[in-house]
Amino acid sequence: MKIFIFTFTLFYFFSFAQAQNTNITLNSDLNLVCKFEKVILKNPNHNFESFTKDQIKRKDINKLIIESKTPNTLNVKNLSKFIDKIDLEVKISNKDIVLIQAFDEERNYSESAVFTKKTGELIHEITTNIKQEEKEKDISFYSCKNNNKDT
Repeated sequence: MKIFIFTFTLFYFFSFAQAQNTNITLNSDLNLVCKFEKVILKNPNHNFESFTKDQIKRKDINKLIIESKTPNTLNVKNLSKFIDKIDLEVKISNKDIVLIQAFDEERNYSESAVFTKKTGELIHEITTNIKQEEKEKDISFYSCKNNNKDT
């Protein structure tokens, strides 16, 4: 059920984001430390199977930086090498959430993330082989704490 709600929420946000790819409503600087919790994998070996941190090795994110400045600047650093070097197509940040999405030039690879400020939950989705019938997904869940005391 959580997967369904998560998927529906992402589709809702991304359908909204397609109409308005930039929506920064407040200035915010986040300096996050995120602990890996679990991953859901969809690939030739796994069909949306969930693995906990005890079952699969994944690194924590030691210093995730999110800088948002009204009206349209959102910088995300240290989420992934891909996100560090590419322009984000979807950038949304308000008092509750940060939502991003980026594609490679061929639009065959994408990364998206949703960070919920109130709960500290970060969901990072990597989709590969977008143009093929059998897309692959890697959806990682993290629990984050903000190191900035003033935000």
